Amino acid sequence: MNFLGHLFFSNNDTELMVANIFGDFVKGKDLSRYSEKIQSGIILHRKIDDYIDHHPIVLELKHQLHKPLPKVAGIAIDLYFDLLLGKHWDKYNMISLTNFINNFENVKVNRKDYDKEQFWKMMDRMKAGKWLHHSPTDYGLEKSSYGVSQMISFPNVLHTAPKIFYENEQIIESTFTQFMKEAIPHFQNYFDNKIES
Repeated sequence: MNFLGHLFFSNNDTELMVANIFGDFVKGKDLSRYSEKIQSGIILHRKIDDYIDHHPIVLELKHQLHKPLPKVAGIAIDLYFDLLLGKHWDKYNMISLTNFINNFENVKVNRKDYDKEQFWKMMDRMKAGKWLHHSPTDYGLEKSSYGVSQMISFPNVLHTAPKIFYENEQIIESTFTQFMKEAIPHFQNYFDNKIES
């Protein structure tokens, strides 16, 4: 999933949300230079990516979208799932989407603890451009598809992802709904086990 999905699966913990997004900027296994909270966020980020990347119904959808979206079907699905999560937010979280995003954007953390300059540049752009607020909109999908397309190092057709979404909306939404039915208890169990341990 993209930004909104990673935030959603952060157990409504705003500091963990920041650390989760930071996880996209950290490579390697040695996380010892980071605080326990930041390490937890990095690990959670990787677990979310691994879960969706290997989920059978997501892999089936990726296969179905491979022809119109070669090499980038998985990335498109991340963007589609954020769109659908935003559209159906009230089904999954008692906190309104606006308040949830505002809580995340206003959390106070020590920027020096997050030692990747590119991370903070991205976070500042995210807030200024209201990326998360646009998540449930067609405009948000179009902007994110084009923006991510420009960041990919090889020629790609990700900018066409909105068109492919509208052509396959029923199967994409059905896959998303089933994925969420399984992902929510999976990650709730993950947090419950962490608390118990």
